[in-house]
Amino acid sequence: MKTGLDRLLADPALRAPLAGRRVALVAHPASVTEGLVHALDALAACPDVTLSAAFGPQHGLRGDKQDNMVETEDFIDPALGIPVFSLYGEVRRPTAHMMDSADVFLFDLQDLGCRIYTFVTTLLYLLEAARGTGKAVWVLDRPNPAGRPVEGTTLLPGWESFVGAGPMPMRHGLTLGEMGAWFVEHFGLDVDYRVIAMEGWEPEGPGFGWPADRVWINPSPNAASLNMARSYAGTVMLEGATLSEGRGTTRPLEVLFGAPDVDAKAVLAEMQALAPQWLAGCSIRECWFEPTFHKHAKTLCSGLMIHAEGGFYDHHAFRPWRLQALAFKAIRRLYPEYPLWRDFPYEYVFDKLAIDVINGGPALRAWVDDAGSPAGDLDALATADEAAWIEARARFLLY
Repeated sequence: MKTGLDRLLADPALRAPLAGRRVALVAHPASVTEGLVHALDALAACPDVTLSAAFGPQHGLRGDKQDNMVETEDFIDPALGIPVFSLYGEVRRPTAHMMDSADVFLFDLQDLGCRIYTFVTTLLYLLEAARGTGKAVWVLDRPNPAGRPVEGTTLLPGWESFVGAGPMPMRHGLTLGEMGAWFVEHFGLDVDYRVIAMEGWEPEGPGFGWPADRVWINPSPNAASLNMARSYAGTVMLEGATLSEGRGTTRPLEVLFGAPDVDAKAVLAEMQALAPQWLAGCSIRECWFEPTFHKHAKTLCSGLMIHAEGGFYDHHAFRPWRLQALAFKAIRRLYPEYPLWRDFPYEYVFDKLAIDVINGGPALRAWVDDAGSPAGDLDALATADEAAWIEARARFLLY
């Protein structure tokens, strides 16, 4: 399998349209070649590419910002002498000054296949900034490690945010190259848009989206494994809850929850009683951990670990969004007064609960908090939205 970056570097014909044009790169630590050379260094070594700027998304070009809502400063690359602009600092959208730095913008970010992962929104904001300017945006495509499955309710009108770029479900099943094409059409963007497609990517082949011979490099500090990438469309919802998502441990966002005052074994039993079909495709294991920072820091927590890997993994049966919703529901039933929802300005949205911002609407929270609402109610909402998205995305699939 060759990524868009590897193909661009290997084929002078693909690079030919870059001749005589200033080139900017949007990248992070996982923007590497198959030989693990960073895209910035690899492109700088091409005599027919003129690098004029670089951009870093959330967590920075270097991936050094650990937590959410930790901003990155602009700086000058010490080796190349070019400006590195932050798209998660004073601004989220590229400014006119930033756009003036280049003629072609190469977008080379490894995604997780989830609406809330902010690289999706950064792509939209770049396309919008390039609209009508004559600037070109090329996506150097990379695998979607979560593969093609679709899951979750569709983001509602008026719920757009930095973690909600548009009306799609939580798990969208597209590569960023495909997503960019959907953005261009859906939002009617007048942009010179191009995808340097992958070669040999098989979303239904071994690895179900992540090639077995591809090294995993964290695209963000807490995206530490393929297991996390597969689970993330569910476990990310913990960012809107008081329960720990495992930040401050070595396996963040691979747990259904952790808390000092919740009996994990009892929660798992309740989940199995409520909707056993939603636990399919993985193994769930009781665990204990003590976060070194973040929620419940330095406090022993009881939790449940997800294993969507090895012989436990069934790609088409595993549904992490439903699995996480079920964990919330079980906790609510066992602990009716538990202060489950975290109230803070999530990703700079000040007037909505974080769990609702994450889900692009209040439906999941309402279902969890309604003691009389069965699993079928949430399933019916999501199933209709998932079917509509699968139909809408079909003609944008490149692989």
